[in-house]
Amino acid sequence: MKQLRTGPCREDQSGWIRGLTLIPLALTLLETSAGAMHIAEGMLPKPWAFGWMAVCVPFLAAGLKSIRKTVSDFPRAKILLAMCGAFAFVLSALKIASFSGSCSHPTGVGLSAILFGPAATSVLGLIVLLFQALLLAHGGITTLGANVCSMAIIGPLVSWGVYRLMRSREIRPAAAVFCAAALGDLATYVTTALQLGVVYGNTREYLMIFAVTQIPLAIAEGCLTVVVFNVLEKYSAPQLRELKVLGGRDAT
Repeated sequence: MKQLRTGPCREDQSGWIRGLTLIPLALTLLETSAGAMHIAEGMLPKPWAFGWMAVCVPFLAAGLKSIRKTVSDFPRAKILLAMCGAFAFVLSALKIASFSGSCSHPTGVGLSAILFGPAATSVLGLIVLLFQALLLAHGGITTLGANVCSMAIIGPLVSWGVYRLMRSREIRPAAAVFCAAALGDLATYVTTALQLGVVYGNTREYLMIFAVTQIPLAIAEGCLTVVVFNVLEKYSAPQLRELKVLGGRDAT
């Protein structure tokens, strides 16, 4: 079975992987005391809560199949998968106060969607959200389905679609990554606003509180994802080409 080629130096790769893990982890020290923007436990009536869980099932099944195939075909991709999961966990655990009086956070799932597609990202997002609900009291168990739909399904679908569309038009990878991550982040919160709006009404108000206040963070997440992607492009270009994230003419 064909394996992915390693980058210029195994030790260099280990170094930047540790660096990417430690740098965002340090940012959690800046976390505010406001509540996170995952839909909290008990905020959705049971029919809606279980309905969103049912919606997630086919996406998660496809995601497990996608991850199994990727790991089988490209064993070294497991390192990138783990890094994407850690990246999403740390970024989506940050809580930043907004001018609306609520708080917000990045999602971090755009990178995984770009590298591994939206199906695999749905599984990573489920794991991230489950751990956050259990360990950090972000979101909840009954609202897990709704949060997975917004952050781990809709957001990644938008990120993946934007990246593929822009790359098909030969737009530079950095620009495509920025737009994909930023729009995927924004799509997550538009979805959250709609999920709450259809239950409680005032969809317009929820869009103002969630989606509009998310724009600066979406831009910031786009920039940070470009930085991480540039590191991957420098040290892991062969792997990215194997995964069809980069074309043959991209990077060296």
